[in-house]
Amino acid sequence: MVTVSLSKLSSSHCFCFSFSFWHITYLSSIFWIAAYLHHSLFHLSTTTLLPSVDDPCSGRYIYIHNLPSLFNSDILSDYLNVNVSYTNMCRFISNSGLGPPLTNHSMISTALYSTDPYSLDLIFHNRIKHYNCLTTNSSLSSAIFIPFYAGLDFGRYQWDYNISIRDSLPIQLAHWLSSTPEWHVLGGRDHFMVAGRTTWDFRRFKDEDNLWGNKLLLLPQMHNISTLVFESDPWDSNDFAIPYPTYFHPSNHSQLVSWQDRVKGLERHWLFAFAGAPRLTSDSIREQVINQCQASAKCNLLECGSGLSECHSPVNIMTLFESASFCLQPPGDTPTRKSVFDAMVSGCVPVFFDRRTAYDQYIWYLPREHEGYSVFIEEEEVRRGEVSIEKVLSEYSEEQVRAMREEVVRLIPRLIYGDPRSRPEGFKDAVDVAVDGVLRRVARLR
Repeated sequence: MVTVSLSKLSSSHCFCFSFSFWHITYLSSIFWIAAYLHHSLFHLSTTTLLPSVDDPCSGRYIYIHNLPSLFNSDILSDYLNVNVSYTNMCRFISNSGLGPPLTNHSMISTALYSTDPYSLDLIFHNRIKHYNCLTTNSSLSSAIFIPFYAGLDFGRYQWDYNISIRDSLPIQLAHWLSSTPEWHVLGGRDHFMVAGRTTWDFRRFKDEDNLWGNKLLLLPQMHNISTLVFESDPWDSNDFAIPYPTYFHPSNHSQLVSWQDRVKGLERHWLFAFAGAPRLTSDSIREQVINQCQASAKCNLLECGSGLSECHSPVNIMTLFESASFCLQPPGDTPTRKSVFDAMVSGCVPVFFDRRTAYDQYIWYLPREHEGYSVFIEEEEVRRGEVSIEKVLSEYSEEQVRAMREEVVRLIPRLIYGDPRSRPEGFKDAVDVAVDGVLRRVARLR
């Protein structure tokens, strides 16, 4: 052991010794404080994510804001005014948003409905009412749901209304939320909502009547909440993409398994299929895809147009996708497509041409190993006529196609919305996956 005689040290040495002593003491204190905080934060994060033995809902409680009716039920009452050229939304908000039952499909199932994707606000709200870890005490909640029908509100006022009307309800919502005690706990970081359209419908960047959409997601109060949309903004960390609703809404595991067994065992007489219409924009490859499909004896094409076309028939869509091994998914007006989910629920392997159509969007829902359930063909190669879609798809062996189809069928439960009139039994659906994603995100933020 080394000893130091302070009496033999000069004053300058004493100063240096004193400085070193207090410096070391200070650093030591910082170390132990940091260690304590690290332990505390780790303990907090693990208790937030993992349920306790005594309470299986610990860290999973959801509180639903009791919004004034003008933010949801009044919108439904007013929906006769929706201006959508090819449909009347009123019939589609029946059955808690599922729409009328389908009765003329080859597989008659009580779980099939003529569902409009823009009913998602209503479907999600009704479905989360049956979430198994709800609480009426917001102080116990890990996340807070905002039941605002943002997509349906957009649909009421987008056409033939000025921006004052389009922005009215979003602004009122922002003011209402920011006045609640729940909001001030984390500044809205533990809040989440569904906006059943693409994110671009809620990001009007200027206050000009001729511009598209409203400015819901650009309001300062909305910057912290998690927003679940059909297509997210890749530059906004609060946006999360969730599936477009399909026509299949099982209420129990038996209905789900029967459907999976059926689509897995179907005879598929076409190598590939496409449902869609050309786009007028110069960067779209829709025309090239349609031309290749028309030129191939192995492609089943369902051409879509404006107005009441065959593409608006759920039976026609499902029949097409159930007939083919691969289903082409070129981007439309935006990169994402409802057709992706209609195809996968039909057991058809999707063929993508743009990573933004699925890979970069549905990170909570689709595996990172994209080749296990899909095919990717470079969009630019199709545009330049350098690739034959038929040739690429023909090179997959029967065993490879079967393995991809089995993976697609395995993914079906997490891509669908169970019947929202009760809690689906025996499987996790798209709502469960979304809630899990939100809870993980809030736990990290905390």
